[in-house]
Amino acid sequence: MGSMPRSLLLCSAAGVAWLLAAPLLAQTPATRHHSFADAPRWAKAFDDPARDAWQKPHEVILTLMLALDAIVADIGAGTGYFALRLAPAVPRGRVYAADSEPEMVAYLDGRAKQAGAQNVIAVRATRDSAGLTEKVDLALLVNVYHHIEDRVAYFGRLRAQLKAGGRVAIIDFHARSPVGPPPRERLSAAQVRDEMRAAGFRVIEEPGFLPHQYFLIFDAAS
Repeated sequence: MGSMPRSLLLCSAAGVAWLLAAPLLAQTPATRHHSFADAPRWAKAFDDPARDAWQKPHEVILTLMLALDAIVADIGAGTGYFALRLAPAVPRGRVYAADSEPEMVAYLDGRAKQAGAQNVIAVRATRDSAGLTEKVDLALLVNVYHHIEDRVAYFGRLRAQLKAGGRVAIIDFHARSPVGPPPRERLSAAQVRDEMRAAGFRVIEEPGFLPHQYFLIFDAAS
C-alpha cells in the first residue's frame, strides 16, 4: 500500500520458507512482486495463535481507548487479524478493513460474515488511497508502514480522511527484532516520526510494551 502497491509477500523462495516457518506478518501489502494468492493458505500462517504472545493484540486495542461508536480503518488488514478483534471493541461503530489485494478483500469479507462481525467492512485499497468512504477516528497500520512507497504524500492524503481529533497508530518492527521482514526493509521509529511530521502529524503517545515492534500514535498537528 503506499502509495500502496498490491498486497504481496516476500519475493524469494527463502523468504517464503522463512514466513511459513515463523508466521510473523499478519497483514502486509509488501512491495515485492510475489502474488498474494490462496488467502486461506496464508491465513494459517498470518493468524497463527503463536503470534498473539508478541503482537499482544488485546493490549494494543485497550491502549487505543476506542469509543464504542468509533470508526476505525485497519489499513493493510490482510486476513483480518486485527480487524476481527477491533469489531467487538466498537460495537456501535465500524471497522473498515482495507487491503489492496482483491482476493484478500474477498476472503476478509467472508470471514467477517462467518464470524457475525457485521460492523466489519472489507474495502479495496489502491496505491494512493485506503478506499475509505467516510472519515475515521483511527487509522491503524500494523506491519504495513515500511511497505508504503511515497509515505509523506500518502499520509498527507490520509490526514484528510480523519475526523477532528482523529489519530493514526503505526506498529512496525525494530531493526533489532528477531522477527519481521529482512533488515534492509525495516524503518526506524525515528524515520517514521520524521516522515509523519512532514505529512502534518505529531506523536502523542509511544507505548513501549511490544517486544519486537515500536508503537507510535499520532494526531494531526494544528
